[in-house]
Formats: sequence, C-alpha cells, structure tokens
Amino acid sequence: MGESGSPHWQLSRRAFLASSAAAGAGVALAACGHSSAPAPPLQTQPTAVPTGLTAAIDAAEAARPHTGKTVTVALNPRPVTVDLGGRVVNTRGYADTVPGPLIRANVGDQIEATVTNKLDGPTSVHWHGIALRNNMDGVEPATADIPPGDTFTYKFSVPDAGTYWAHPHTGVNADTGLYLPLIVDDPKAPADYDAEWIVVLDDWTDGVGKSPEQIYDDLRKGVMNMGGDTSQLLGGDPGDVIYPYYLVNGRIPEAPTTFTAKPGQRIRLRIINAGADTAFRVALAGHRMTVTHTDGFPVVPVEVDALLLGMAERYDVIVTAGDGVFPLVALAEGKNALARALLTTGAGSAPEPGFQPPELNGRIGTVDMFTATPEARLAFTKADAELTADLSGDMMTYQWGVNGSYPKNQPLTIKQGQQATMTFANKTTMWHPMHLHGHTFAVMNDNGELGARKDTVIVLPRQSVRIAILADNPGYWPLHCHNTYHAEAGMMSTFDYLN
Repeated sequence: MGESGSPHWQLSRRAFLASSAAAGAGVALAACGHSSAPAPPLQTQPTAVPTGLTAAIDAAEAARPHTGKTVTVALNPRPVTVDLGGRVVNTRGYADTVPGPLIRANVGDQIEATVTNKLDGPTSVHWHGIALRNNMDGVEPATADIPPGDTFTYKFSVPDAGTYWAHPHTGVNADTGLYLPLIVDDPKAPADYDAEWIVVLDDWTDGVGKSPEQIYDDLRKGVMNMGGDTSQLLGGDPGDVIYPYYLVNGRIPEAPTTFTAKPGQRIRLRIINAGADTAFRVALAGHRMTVTHTDGFPVVPVEVDALLLGMAERYDVIVTAGDGVFPLVALAEGKNALARALLTTGAGSAPEPGFQPPELNGRIGTVDMFTATPEARLAFTKADAELTADLSGDMMTYQWGVNGSYPKNQPLTIKQGQQATMTFANKTTMWHPMHLHGHTFAVMNDNGELGARKDTVIVLPRQSVRIAILADNPGYWPLHCHNTYHAEAGMMSTFDYLN
C-alpha cells in the first residue's frame, strides 16, 4: 500500500472519512492543580541502548505472526498548508490533509515506512499502541531521531488487529498536523458490520494562535490565561490549554465532514483522540453506541450514550444508523467548546454548529465499565513484581514526573517473561492519560480482577489505577503522560528489560 493524498478511502464494506482541517482565534491556558514534586533519585535514565538488546529484539520479532506480505508507505513530514473547512493554515504534516494518509495492514504483515524529514528540526514516527520491535518504536534511544534532510525506513510486523495511530515523539510536534490513523485488520474476523467510519479527534492551534513551542514556553514561565471549567468526569481541571478549534477529521464544527450511509446499516466507528491536551466526550445524536473495543482489543459489548476519551485513547463502537442527518459531537471536556461531524442517511438538515445532543449527558462510557473478551484476556496469573509509578507535578514551575522528573529518574525494571502489576499513583490535582509503549496491559479493578485491555489509561487526580503487564517484548520502553506538554516537561520514565 502506498501513500494517498486523498481525504477519502472506500474499502469494500469499509469507508474511511478523513478531510482537511480548520482553525480560529488565539490560545488561552487553563488552570491546572499542582503538588510538590519529589527530589529526583540519584540514578538517571540511560542515554544509549543497552548491549545485547538486538538479539533479544530479534527473538521477540521471530515469535510474532508473519504473513510474508509487506505494506510500503512513504511519509514526508514537512511544512504544509491545509484547508480546515474555510480556514487555511500553515502547519507541519505528512500530507496536505489532516489527518495524514491512512495506513492499513493485516495481522502479520510487515510495514515498511520510509520517512524523509523535510522539516527544519529532528522528527520521528511513533507507532502508537503497536506491540512492535523496540528499535522501530520511534523514540530515542531505541530508535534514533531523523535529522533534517535525512531518510529512515521503519520496518516492523503488526501482531494484533486493532485501531492504532502514528505521531512524532520529538518536542511538542505532536500538537501539529503530524498524525495519521493506522488500522490492522484480522481477515479471519467476522464481517459483522456494513460500513466503517474512522473518526480522529484533535485540539488545534498551529497556524492559528500561538505555536505549540510558544505555548510550552509560556507554561514553563508560569504564564497562564485562566479559562475553562472543572470537569466532574476528569476530577477537576480539564487541561492546561484552551484551543482556538477542536476538530473531527480535520474540520471545524462550522464546516463538518460528512459520512454517508443507509438507514439500518451497522456502522463501526473507530474513534481516535489525537489531541495534545484535551479529553473528548463523544456522542452520536439520536443513537446509542455499543462499545466493542478498547485501544484495539475486543471487550464484552456494552451499550452507552457517550464515551470519554483521554488523549491517545481509542474506542471502537457499533451503531445502527437511523434515518436522517445526525451530528457526531465531540465535547472538549471542560473547555466550553466542541468538534463535530455529520452522519447522513436520508433527508434532513443539520442542527446549528453548537448543538449538544442529550446523549452527552446520558450513560457515559469510562474504562471501568469494560472487560476484555475471553479470547482477548491478558494471560496474567500472578505478579512476580509489583511496581509503582508516582505521578507528580508542580504547575508553578511546570515540572512533571513519574517517580521524579525525566531523565533524572530511575527506570522501572523487570525481567523477561515476568508478570507484573504497576500502580499509577497520582499525587497531583490534575488528571493524566498514562501510556506504555510496546505493550498492552489489563486494567485491574479493586478486587484485582482484570478488565479492559489498554495501552493508555486515564488516572484521575489523587487517585490510583493498577494494571497488569506481561514482560514479553524486551527493550527500552517509554512510559509517559500523553498530555504533550506534561511529557515534554518531564512526565516520563522507561520500562526496561532484556532477559
């Protein structure tokens, strides 16, 4: 499969809707709670890949499924001009559309993505959620950044079906147009839906108000323009940044992208939150959603009215289409704004851009409501190791940490083949979507029972989340908050093991 500049893909019973993007006024910074950060430990994070890693990576790669087929992709991160629904902006992107081109493969295929850096600074591509080989993860030091003008080819197999995405792991570049959806199909899976709609959510500032780099500088200097509301779902402050626009598939609410289907069709929505600082509460007016997957893995189906997605989370849902025109609304949680798209199956007109369907205040799906199906259950029996990731932060100095601030903190270590639990203990008054590279984990309930399979999980203020992990993919794996600005300010550690 090659790169496509088209904003639409028609894929037999599936249809992917991606379009251009839009933008608006200046950026404001919202309030964020704080707590005292602990003193950094004496040991610091390594700056080089440990000796012996290559052999361990090769052994793990050999154990993955392989079809012998290759999906080839060419990506050219560069300055681009995109039309965001009537507002033309300059940003950084993989194509002249936001999101970038869809990548699609089957389980066991090898992806070969050749990336030529046409930016004026280093870049990388992180393949979010894929349990891939460590030296292709797209994060230093396991994978070197790509200098300006250079080319690098990522080569890795995809072991698990699901909804994934890709973005850079350099500075605050993730808060630009540099992102794209990545879908891995299982050809053996039943065709239990008629159409597919890939929905990518984003918060947008680049080329409109302050650049991501300016926002980060302001945050580090303690410059804030208070805005937004507290969020009961998030336990307090919704984020650090109030954005000019919030997008669905690169379009502002006044110029929404439209997905066309027939009444009565079963539609699979693959929802991806590509935002940098915003949780979205998502609902389709006039419909209930049956949640079928969390971060790519199947769950026992649960019917909800709306879903809460933190940054980098993905949920797949099934809806049975009604007859008419229905807005899909993504409320920027606690930020007094929304994004939207339209589902059109018949005659009718769309409500005004600010319309909020009552489903947004119905039964809201959160991670604790879902349990992996038996076939997707993590093969976890008992913990050989118990790890703790203390989440700390100081809003005044804008320094964040996981057991201290990166890179002056200690890696979390384990041995190959071990099973572990990890407790995210949030010591701050801010919520954090915590992401582990190269693995999926099971979220545990208060009784120690395994729930949904995830790679990113929301940890609410002053609360803890316990997860179960298998050490089955050796390497040097980042563990970080997926708030782009928190991660850049030190809220990262690594999860390391070779043997």
